[in-house]
Amino acid sequence: MGAAPTVLYRNALAGPADAAGWVAEGPLGMGARDGALELWGTRDDAEFGDHAHWTFWCPVEFPDRIRISWDFLPLAEPGLAMLFFAAVGQGGTDLFSPDLAPRTGYYPQYHSADIDALHVSYFRHKYASERAFRTCNLRKSAGFELVAQGADPLPPAEDATDFYRLEVVKDGPRVAFSANGLPLFNWTDSAATTLAGGRIGFRQMAPLRAAYRNLVVEALA
Repeated sequence: MGAAPTVLYRNALAGPADAAGWVAEGPLGMGARDGALELWGTRDDAEFGDHAHWTFWCPVEFPDRIRISWDFLPLAEPGLAMLFFAAVGQGGTDLFSPDLAPRTGYYPQYHSADIDALHVSYFRHKYASERAFRTCNLRKSAGFELVAQGADPLPPAEDATDFYRLEVVKDGPRVAFSANGLPLFNWTDSAATTLAGGRIGFRQMAPLRAAYRNLVVEALA
């Protein structure tokens, strides 16, 4: 038998206390729900538009070659959920450096500003067009480049009866994404420079309410 994976970070995310030390950017609300962390936006998106959304960063910086997995349950729609990973300030600056421009949850600050990252949007139910033909998208930033796409099997919140186990594998130039063990895309970056280590963070678009639990980051063998 092979050696057990090396766990770099584990967090039950059973409630707000487990998220102490995480960095919220934007109007984030949180609470405990049946042993999970419920997250939502505290601003009305009808009033605040794209400034009603938020990003929530794990405080740990990770190396390259990792597996990120977590449980996700949509509770109330519409909205969108995504995961940032391999996120760093441009030029290798720490993501939380005061030398970077302030971030408030407004999306262009993350995809076309002074940070580099990959992000997968895996619950794209914000707009009617997204709900009519559901996909999960992988983008590379800065630049907002759509680099991979796959079908999104996650149902509407009203049909979700249990948590879904989501997994991102970041292995050098390769990124793979799956839900409940079902592969959804597998992409290899052909650029001369690929993103490596960095931080991870959850993001939601209001008015989505969703629950998270059992976040695990492992080093690949």
